[in-house]
Amino acid sequence: MRVLFIASNRIGDAVLSTGLLGGLMERYPGAEFWVACGPLAVPVFSHAPGVTRIIVMRKEKRAGHWRKLLKATMFRRFEAVVDLRGSATAWALWTRKRHILKADHTLHRVVHNAQVAGFEPPPSPRVWPGNEMRARAAAAIPEGVQVLAMGPAAAWVGKMWPAERFAELARRLLAPGGAMEGAYLLVTGGPADRKVCEPVLEAVPADRRIDLIGAGIDETAAFFERIRLYVGNDSGLMHLAAAAGAPTIGLFGPSDDAIYAPWGPKTVAVRVPRALGEVRAAEDTEKGWHSRSHMEDLAVETVLDAAHALLAQTGASGQNAVPVPEKGNPS
Repeated sequence: MRVLFIASNRIGDAVLSTGLLGGLMERYPGAEFWVACGPLAVPVFSHAPGVTRIIVMRKEKRAGHWRKLLKATMFRRFEAVVDLRGSATAWALWTRKRHILKADHTLHRVVHNAQVAGFEPPPSPRVWPGNEMRARAAAAIPEGVQVLAMGPAAAWVGKMWPAERFAELARRLLAPGGAMEGAYLLVTGGPADRKVCEPVLEAVPADRRIDLIGAGIDETAAFFERIRLYVGNDSGLMHLAAAAGAPTIGLFGPSDDAIYAPWGPKTVAVRVPRALGEVRAAEDTEKGWHSRSHMEDLAVETVLDAAHALLAQTGASGQNAVPVPEKGNPS
């Protein structure tokens, strides 16, 4: 039995689709899963149990990437084809069932994804970092060690809370008498985000830092499984932390938290003190709207209050648990 799962090019959307993929694995136990996705999203799926092939869809002229996908799949039989890109591909393939996502800009992406294959309630996103990365994370963050993680970068500057406020928040949480006194600070971001991330990392002494700037998605996911709290802008890393089960605070301004809030019982979205419509109202009239942050009016005190509440809600033991090793993963 074989299932084709056509996922997103973007890391955040790919992570949000892992709940549906996991639900399909339970619906079709023992099936081979083929995943088609963009190159950035490959690490999200590379260690998922049951995934036997990943078809990398690098964008090409004249829809060449779609033609390559058809070439790789059109002479195979599938039990189901799930297309989260809303393309016509599923109609060209031999399959018993077709699940094709249709646009809906009112539902949270996790709910929207789940509905395409009839899951209710929606399965939650999850991570599959692989046992090697889990061992590395366990060595760096042994049981009993508390870690505050922060993601100060984002896909564009408009969604980025100022780095100096992340640094102030870290100092207040980790200082003597703070809610996470004595904890380590983990800072993460993409390979191009070091300039944004380093001022946050420098908020604590060098011996209390965990530098994951530029680390791979699988390594970062393994570390996120062991942290006490994550605070970050709306980004793929925010969704990765929530999928790893970490208590997660997502910060929102010009993006829609109704659709992209971190998902899970230990998550919270914190908005700037303006509704989304109010933030976006100036987009067509304000010069330089796309080149500046729209998060400056989010106070450190507001995020600190959310952190205190989430830490209290999730209990003293927090997230630093030992994940169950994955069995039968392809490397």
